[in-house]
Amino acid sequence: MSVVGFVGLGNMGRPMARNLRRADFEVVVFDVDTDVSAAFADEFGGTVAVGPADFAPAEIVVTMLPDGKVVADAILEADGGIASGLVAGAVVVDMSSSNPLDTRKLGDALAERGIGLVDAPVSGGIAGADSGELTLMVGGDDAAAIERVRPVLEVLGGRIVLTGPLGSGHAMKALNNFCGAASYAATAEALAIGQRFGLSAEVMLAVLNTSTGRSFNTEVVFAHEVVTGRYGTNFALPLLAKDVGIAASLAESSGLETPVVGLVAQRWAQARDALGPARDHSEAHKAWWDVVLTSPAAAGSAADGG
Repeated sequence: MSVVGFVGLGNMGRPMARNLRRADFEVVVFDVDTDVSAAFADEFGGTVAVGPADFAPAEIVVTMLPDGKVVADAILEADGGIASGLVAGAVVVDMSSSNPLDTRKLGDALAERGIGLVDAPVSGGIAGADSGELTLMVGGDDAAAIERVRPVLEVLGGRIVLTGPLGSGHAMKALNNFCGAASYAATAEALAIGQRFGLSAEVMLAVLNTSTGRSFNTEVVFAHEVVTGRYGTNFALPLLAKDVGIAASLAESSGLETPVVGLVAQRWAQARDALGPARDHSEAHKAWWDVVLTSPAAAGSAADGG
């Protein structure tokens, strides 16, 4: 098995790196929180990297970080950059939600060092990371590099979609999340308007979920998180706002007239700024109006401390 470097052991990265260990890959792990890296190695094995040189045995390095700027810093800048410790022919796989324009710049910089880059952002959340059933959107200019990293991708994902050239995976992830964010905003507006008219959220969702308004948001996010008052998707609001912002920047560069993506990006940025960085994305509606979408039973349970 190849030695795999894994950078970023957060809510998504930790179970992904663990799955690689369970598949008998040797791993070199790094997190800015050194205690997290040490705890991972203690529980699952592997080597803890303290500097770029520790990644020298790795033929593949996976990054699972907040955004493309953090990825570029880790790979090229911090302590000389992880790339400085890699041998020519190594491949970096960026599974973060990065701006595809940043991805292409990183690809050019790595190519000068003889290092490949594949972008492979994910969909499926913590549950998918834990089960190894993530959907992977894989972009790259070098088919051979993609094939080299495929054994790693097959451990981490249940579905691998080849999206096209370098950066196309990140573009697809941003556009997918734009669609999800737009659906959330539309559903929240429908429920708020309906409640003002006298419809209950439960009745509206029962109709939407058997009609043409049905979506992942109506079936899962609103039915199981919003109306119940649980708000526990474990997908942070700022992360979705960031992805929609990436989609808006792509729209601007396309030269097309796309007013919806700009409005959705503005809406989610407003929710992020109003509610703060620690809130679940399912809470976004709280920033938009003084309308309670939680069911009376759930609201009562919350008031009672349930």
